[in-house]
Amino acid sequence: MIGIIVQLAISWGLIWLIEKKDLSVLGLWPNKRRLTDFAAFFIVTAVFCSLGFVLKMYFGRQEWQLNPQLSLTLVSNGIWWNIKSVLFEELIFRGAMLYLLFNKIGATKGILLSAAGFGVYHWFSLGVFGNPMAMVMIFIITGTMGLLLAYGFTKSLSMYTPIGIHLGWNLTQIFVFSQGPIGNGIFVQTSAEAFRTDSYLIFFVVTFLPIILALAVNYLVIRKHNSDLSGFGTLIQGNTNNLNTVPPQTQPDSCQ
Repeated sequence: MIGIIVQLAISWGLIWLIEKKDLSVLGLWPNKRRLTDFAAFFIVTAVFCSLGFVLKMYFGRQEWQLNPQLSLTLVSNGIWWNIKSVLFEELIFRGAMLYLLFNKIGATKGILLSAAGFGVYHWFSLGVFGNPMAMVMIFIITGTMGLLLAYGFTKSLSMYTPIGIHLGWNLTQIFVFSQGPIGNGIFVQTSAEAFRTDSYLIFFVVTFLPIILALAVNYLVIRKHNSDLSGFGTLIQGNTNNLNTVPPQTQPDSCQ
């Protein structure tokens, strides 16, 4: 928690020193619309992430059961770990840095640079640096997710959209289905056998379809999102698709 507070303090300092504004430009203050966006994107993403495990159960005959060690403490610790992890990454890649990039180099370049940084970061966080094939795969997947998250931040003018998507995927994968660095979560696999298939089509469907659907559906929903013209002001208005313009001077968030 201290780390998140430090990140917020640094973010405020950078925004104040460079733009003479405060954290309101990041759309952090909760309101009904932002909380609704968070819940909707969280649920949609969690459903598609869960689909991947359902497909493994069907095609790979994997079996899962409720963790016999499940407890209130385990649940609270697992949820809190994922929240901290997501906030840490979002404040770095979709927080002050992305806002400042928008103002300095334009929205499109800012989104691309943020996504590239997000992809490279996962080389190290996932421990694949030095393995060329894994590095390419991880960069494509996490870099594309980074594009979606940065675009969501741009359209919603709030960090609640990317946080909802990011947390929906991570919490489901890492804690609900115990596929992460914190050990067993809610469900545990009853056998250690990995998913295997002789069909390239089934392998593609099981491995890539859930993330493709999550990216595509969330993108379409974000694209239809009507900006409330807070945070970045009129960065995106109506149905404009031009993200190359530098956002105009922002106005104080009317909800704060």
